[in-house]
Amino acid sequence: MDGITLSGLTVYPVKSARGIALETAVVGARGVEGDRRWMVVDGARTFVSQRTHPRLALVSVAAEGERLVLTAPGASPLAVVPPPAAVAAVPVRVWDDTCDAQPAGPDAARWLSGLLGLACELVFLPDGSHRPVAPRAGAPAAEVAFADAYPFLLISEASLEDLNRRLARPVPMDRFRPNLVVQGCRPYAEDGWRTIRIGSMVFHLVKPCSRCVVTTVDQATGERGREPLATLATYRESAGKVTFGQNLVHRGPGTLRLGDEVAVLDPS
Repeated sequence: MDGITLSGLTVYPVKSARGIALETAVVGARGVEGDRRWMVVDGARTFVSQRTHPRLALVSVAAEGERLVLTAPGASPLAVVPPPAAVAAVPVRVWDDTCDAQPAGPDAARWLSGLLGLACELVFLPDGSHRPVAPRAGAPAAEVAFADAYPFLLISEASLEDLNRRLARPVPMDRFRPNLVVQGCRPYAEDGWRTIRIGSMVFHLVKPCSRCVVTTVDQATGERGREPLATLATYRESAGKVTFGQNLVHRGPGTLRLGDEVAVLDPS
C-alpha cells in the first residue's frame, strides 16, 4: 500500500449544492472548515437535498471569506453571510437529528424558492449549535454540521475507475460528493481500512457509505438517470444497501493538503 496520496479535497458549503475544490483545508471539530454549515429547509424546516430536488446540483458556490455567493442558471447571484448573533435560531431537522440553525433571511428564501419551485429557506449552523455523530465502536466522539451523518467521505480513484469500466458512460467523482479522494491503492482498498493517517491527521473509517439517488443526478445539468446506482447494485449491494466509499471521523483538528501521504495504520 505504499504510495497512497491525497489527490482530491473538496468542501461543500451548502448541503446538496456544488462543492469547491481545495488545495489546502483547515479541519476543525466538525470537519473541513465551512463544510455544510448552510442548508436548504422546507416549510417544516426539514432538510432539502438533491434526493427530492435535483436542481440543487445547479447551485454553484463561491467562498469569499465567510461570505458566500450562490449562482444558478437564469438567476441573479445571491450573496449571504452568517447571520448576526441577534438572529434567533430555530430547530431544523437532518434525518433523525434536530439542531438549532439561523435563518438567512427573506432574500435567500425567495431566491431558492424560485429556483426549486418549493417554499423553502436557507439556514446557517452557528458555532453554538452542536450535532454529535452517532457513537461508533473504536471511533472518537465527533460532531458534524449538516452532512448526512459523518464529517468526511473518502473514495479512491481506483474504485471509481473500476466502476467506470462497468458503465456504458463513465461518471465523474462529483456524483459521489466526497471530501477526500485518494490515489495509489487498488480498487475498494478503502473498504478494508480502519485507521489511516493523512499527512499528520488521523482518521477512523467508521462505516461504508450507503448510496442513494443523488448519485444518479448529473451534477452539471441537474438531470436524473439510472446510473451509476443500477450498476453498483449488481456488485456492491449488501443487506439491502448499495455502498461506495467510506465515512470517516477525525481525531482532532489539523490541516490537509493535496499530495499528503496516506498511511494505513490499522487494516482489517
